[in-house]
Amino acid sequence: MNRILPAALCAALLASAPLASHAADATPREPYGIALEGFAYPYPVNLLPLVSDGENVRMAYMDVAPAQPNGRTVVLLHGRNFPSSYWAPVIKMLSEAGYRVVVPDQIGFGKSSKPQGELHFDTLARNTIALLDHLKIDKADIVAHSLGGMLGVRIARAYPDRVNHLVLTAPIGLEDYRLYVPPVPTEKIIETEDKLTPEGYRKQLETNYAIKLPPDQITPFIDARFNIKGSPDYPRWLRAFVSSGQMIYREPVAHEIPLVSEPTLFIMGADDHNAPGRPNAPEALRPKMGHNADLAKAFADKMPNARAEVIPDTGHLVFLEAPDKYRELVLGFLGR
Repeated sequence: MNRILPAALCAALLASAPLASHAADATPREPYGIALEGFAYPYPVNLLPLVSDGENVRMAYMDVAPAQPNGRTVVLLHGRNFPSSYWAPVIKMLSEAGYRVVVPDQIGFGKSSKPQGELHFDTLARNTIALLDHLKIDKADIVAHSLGGMLGVRIARAYPDRVNHLVLTAPIGLEDYRLYVPPVPTEKIIETEDKLTPEGYRKQLETNYAIKLPPDQITPFIDARFNIKGSPDYPRWLRAFVSSGQMIYREPVAHEIPLVSEPTLFIMGADDHNAPGRPNAPEALRPKMGHNADLAKAFADKMPNARAEVIPDTGHLVFLEAPDKYRELVLGFLGR
């Protein structure tokens, strides 16, 4: 987005980034609840009671009606490190084009319940279908980002009759991370994540995701992660968050992607080399990980009805960094 700014302003933003980061991270934090109580979403949030792996939970979701309906619904699936509120510009884009837009927070994320048990893609897929059943939606287009891409693949494979089109936006899971990264005990990951600081997390996001956004646009992600540390339920949130990382590692979908038969569009940032777990891989194997644009193109060539588009000078947050191109690609593809 900042590529369209005048050069002087871009330089000023870059020069002020460390100061802005420090200022934002040094601000006293108003505690949120672990269901992000206190963190604003762009549209009203509803709660669907569910029994998930034997546990009573509530699934948060936004359901945005278009002014001029085209009779179709899009389900947006969020990434691991982002509340579904970050879909706001895409919700607006789709709604203006006539789509009903359903935007869940998966169980374990955002404003949804944080379960005591482990997270699994199959369970998240069932929960998402239960939401569609509750809303009386027989079939939908799925637009997914990052971890949501892995879930989107699982839904398309398990419930192909419920999916019209599948848009995988900078998905992770295009490789089996177990081939590179040794298993790490959950308690060790919890210890590491608990020690992470807001400033360290900002650097982590900027590095892992090659983010092209100004610092102030990253700050809400920092707030959503760290303002909950003041909650007495924070340990439960932390365990659920770590469980989501173990789910990515333990439940790969790379072997399923070529079997997806629904029309599929990969939208990749050319600079996005995100590879979960890379720091834990042997040093010699790390360069082999995260060639995401190339992996997407290779998968698309193997699939019966897929293509991959790579956007230059763009990182992991494709729809925020290149909104005009993203709009062109998504609306063109869904309109087929």
